Amino acid sequence: QVQLVESGGGLVQPAGSLKLSCAASGTIFSIYSMGWYRQAPGKQRELVGIIRTGGITTYTNSVKGRFTISRDNAKNTTYLQMTGLKPEDTAVYYCNANLKAGINTGYVLYWGQGTQVTVSS
Repeated sequence: QVQLVESGGGLVQPAGSLKLSCAASGTIFSIYSMGWYRQAPGKQRELVGIIRTGGITTYTNSVKGRFTISRDNAKNTTYLQMTGLKPEDTAVYYCNANLKAGINTGYVLYWGQGTQVTVSS
């Protein structure tokens, strides 16, 4: 069984910073990618960014230059450093991981439970 647990959400003022963490635990053989998504009230869940094997990152345009994704492979953990936060960044942030539980299994996508980020003065 694999679990993803996000942490680090909270209330922050506009232009402030926040760092989210997402730790994967359980039976994990390898992780191809870990991603961050967000869902604001009344809106669809959208991609924030992904980090793939080798540290290759992709970001949605609205967060480029403000958000940075990193990954600690030894800890099966990904981080989302958010700076220059805006009210429109307010959302529940979810992480996912595309991983193999064993050498002979296929890749499966797992999701965390989400953490609330609120940007407000």
